[in-house]
Amino acid sequence: MSNTHLSETRFADLPLVETLQSGIRDAGYSHCTPIQAKTIPLLLDGQDVAGQAQTGTGKTVAFLVATMNRLLSQSSIEKRRQDQPGALILAPTRELAVQIHKDAVALNTHTGLKLGLVYGGADYEQQRNDLSAGVDILIGTPGRIIDYFKQKIFNLRAIQAMVLDEADRMFDLGFINDIRFLLRRMPHPEKRLNMLFSATMSFRVTELAYEHMNNPTVIAVEAESVTADKVEQAVYYTANNEKIPLLIGLLKQTAAPRSIVFVNTKRHADLVWRYLEGNQIKAGLLSGDIPQKKRLRLLEEFQQGDLPVLVATDVAARGLHIPAISHVFNFDLPQNAEDYVHRIGRTARAGATGMAISFACEDYAFHLPEIEEFIDMKIPSEPVDAALLAAPAPALKPAKTAKPKHARRSQGKGGTSPTGGPRRRPRPNTSRQG
Repeated sequence: MSNTHLSETRFADLPLVETLQSGIRDAGYSHCTPIQAKTIPLLLDGQDVAGQAQTGTGKTVAFLVATMNRLLSQSSIEKRRQDQPGALILAPTRELAVQIHKDAVALNTHTGLKLGLVYGGADYEQQRNDLSAGVDILIGTPGRIIDYFKQKIFNLRAIQAMVLDEADRMFDLGFINDIRFLLRRMPHPEKRLNMLFSATMSFRVTELAYEHMNNPTVIAVEAESVTADKVEQAVYYTANNEKIPLLIGLLKQTAAPRSIVFVNTKRHADLVWRYLEGNQIKAGLLSGDIPQKKRLRLLEEFQQGDLPVLVATDVAARGLHIPAISHVFNFDLPQNAEDYVHRIGRTARAGATGMAISFACEDYAFHLPEIEEFIDMKIPSEPVDAALLAAPAPALKPAKTAKPKHARRSQGKGGTSPTGGPRRRPRPNTSRQG
């Protein structure tokens, strides 16, 4: 890994609490990245910051260091009640919340701060009990946090620091009303330190910053290009029936130790995964309907190198801080140009290099001009050489799901149930997911 992505600012030269400095040293950080060098001094001076930088540039460490130092340097920790966190860090996805918590644990080895992690799809009672026991920094997704808040498990009246991470994604996922609900229940913006970080700073994100922050300073670390500088990009113009043979051929040819294959739909992601497994390419499948415990286990196996390939929908395009991802494959071109940037931003992180390979097929090739306009470059094309096309073995058969006994009975015509009565539609699941 290269150190050219770092600035000349050293963490040791920043006016940080010594116990936090010890944690920073233990985590292996010596010099700040550009976004850290520009934002942390302002935050330590008590100024609100809205920061913009590409993914993989160190935004998480920037706001964690500022948040922890804020709590450690003020004497109000002893004054807060057990049900009053001192800081709230909001993330749009479960995976990102877990990663932020993991980074916070690494920095927190000497401070004694209590960290809390709350997100949907995990042990509800355990998270509830952990939160009831009291936390200094609460990290989580909006839905589950609001759930516990309405149960009066905690309140936000003593918040000293607030962080919105991936703010643009909050809008995309429809969380903005939940965000405003929580912000309005905190102390006035002038009485807390406010941080907003995002890969893109749209008008709506800027508006949110000025509405709920105290005259924030906007810090944008511009790269030479919209995409990460050290990502080599290529596109193959493929027929639909060439995509699986080409993917298998490229994966076997590159023998990359850690690759992500992005697919637009859960159904196609499952099909691609079954083809890879059927061709002796060990892979994991990450999509929205994978149970949370299994998703975390897959990410852990992928990070440790036990799974060389991860097939994923865009649920994995944000917030995954996994080192040494050498290749990103856009099996399907994304339908949104910003998603292309976020996808290929999974590689070439923290000064490393990487390769992003896209398939412009019959279904999605018409999105390519928009992507190239957004990134302000023409993606080099590669020929679909016959030598690259593998002769794939059949895909694994889909897993069979057992049907309830009443569903296997012969069913009459005319919209009736097995018992002859009118058939009723199931009620929609309205439970909140965070």
